[in-house]
Amino acid sequence: MKHMALIITIVLMSFGNGASQINSFEETHLNHPDNSLKVFNFEELQSYLSEKDAKKTYVINFWATWCAPCVKELPYFEQLNAKYSNHNVEVILVSLDFPKQIETKLKPFLKKNALKSEVVVLDDVDSNTWIPKVNKNWSGAIPATLIYNKDKKAFYERSFNYQELETEVKQFIK
Repeated sequence: MKHMALIITIVLMSFGNGASQINSFEETHLNHPDNSLKVFNFEELQSYLSEKDAKKTYVINFWATWCAPCVKELPYFEQLNAKYSNHNVEVILVSLDFPKQIETKLKPFLKKNALKSEVVVLDDVDSNTWIPKVNKNWSGAIPATLIYNKDKKAFYERSFNYQELETEVKQFIK
């Protein structure tokens, strides 16, 4: 129940000054080349949350189109993805958009903003079960980011600017 309250708070926050941030982000990008999406339940998503390639650092961001702070930081993840793709860094954006809005809201958003990072959708209503599996201290609020490699793992329940995000990732790729 506490997770639902946090999500409702985020939704209400997104209707404030976030609208202008969303519009400016949308206006700076062109068309998403691929309109197909992988939709997973949490069990299927778990492979993204644990080591796949011992040489890579993974940056997993939980976000939604209705979350203004999430949309505001998306360009920083895109910038990081572009700058560090040759440094074995992989950015994966896990959308928590409502399933009934995937076709009407998420896909048009992706197309308009031409996100280059991999985008997957988490469609699992049992958030009280899977949220603590991502991180035992996660309240369920978004944006939230998991950064990990074979040596370490860190979880952040907060927004980033580019410099903050890059600083955190550099600690993983030394």
